[in-house]
Amino acid sequence: QMKKQCDQKLLIRVKTKCVPCSLNLNTQCPAGYTKITNGTGTPDCRYYLEIKTHTLSFPGCRHRCVKEFEQPECCQGHWGPDCMGK
Repeated sequence: QMKKQCDQKLLIRVKTKCVPCSLNLNTQCPAGYTKITNGTGTPDCRYYLEIKTHTLSFPGCRHRCVKEFEQPECCQGHWGPDCMGK
């Protein structure tokens, strides 16, 4: 019995919004995503504060999140909605 369906595993990566590092400890990933950074996250971004006529930029932190996603796909040589075609 040849396998007809060869689902592809995809890893979707997202980053949370950049915020002051001290406030990033409790930042949650979007629903369904797993946080892969610890503590205050990664200090690799800048966030902005508008004060009257000026916009100030500060170094901040954000978290990285991943989600595993299975994409249905037919094995080579098969096609169609149920992968029955040859």
